[in-house]
Amino acid sequence: MDAALLLNVEGIKKTILHGGLGELPNFITGSRVTFHFRTMKCDEERTVIDDSKQAGQPMHLIIGNMFKLEVWELLLTSMRVREVAEFWCDTIHTGVYPILSRSLRQMAEGKDPTEWHVHTCGLANMFAYHTLGYEDLDELQKEPQPLVFVEAPSEYQRETWNLSNAERMQAVPILHGEGNRLFKLGRYEEASTKYQEAIVCLRNLQTKEKPWEAQWLKLEKMINTLTLNYCQCLLKRAEYYEVLEHTSDILQHHPGIVKAYYVRARAHAEVWNEAEAKADLEKVLELEPAMRKAVRRELRLLESRLEEKREEERLRCQHMLG
Repeated sequence: MDAALLLNVEGIKKTILHGGLGELPNFITGSRVTFHFRTMKCDEERTVIDDSKQAGQPMHLIIGNMFKLEVWELLLTSMRVREVAEFWCDTIHTGVYPILSRSLRQMAEGKDPTEWHVHTCGLANMFAYHTLGYEDLDELQKEPQPLVFVEAPSEYQRETWNLSNAERMQAVPILHGEGNRLFKLGRYEEASTKYQEAIVCLRNLQTKEKPWEAQWLKLEKMINTLTLNYCQCLLKRAEYYEVLEHTSDILQHHPGIVKAYYVRARAHAEVWNEAEAKADLEKVLELEPAMRKAVRRELRLLESRLEEKREEERLRCQHMLG
């Protein structure tokens, strides 16, 4: 239990079940960790929600690479290779776990984790956001609760990120170009990985610069461009709330980036945030009048989808009354 003091984070308790090997690795940004995990409820039965060994494949996580469940990165960086530890995590850390679990389960089943969205539209699409396709995950999403994670990292690699600063800068345009190529081919998950790798390179370089000075801002501009490309991939993969998170973060620090408003507007439209979508599109017009044609197209699409939703709701109510 002494190791729990190393975390020093509210809402997390760690218990080492089996000691690891060697010293604690130097988990630099871009490090790749391979690990098995088991997720359990905190009930008397310690009900298992997910188990990577039963699924037949380990997890891989790139440190600093926008992983959906941020707490996992924190847990893993407190562990040695071959260590097995149990972590109790309060609800402040586990709220998005049901969404992550859905994706992991569907991938383990050989399914496209975005397929549930592709085959739904209108009102059905709206209700799809309230079900994850698994009863236990729907229950967990409805009533978030503390969870126990048992994790066992088996491998740690610095991989290609053990590069010099010059090599990192040279890698960025190559990764950017490869991401664009994969996006055009419709290979959105692979494209997003390339954009993320480029972002990791730039973030690493940015840590060596003084914030808000010329070189730092130059790198920040490149990071924002890549992040918005990454968000375009997320839109294609129906990860709308993650798009809202990244674009809002960009606009909080850089409120003049037109593309961020445009991409965020599209994400708002997909989750039926009508007022927010229209406000962002109005901001696009204010900052870049030349985009009037694109904005009008998005507004027409939004209005069409809203009308479709209203009609489906009318028919549904009519059917219920009938």
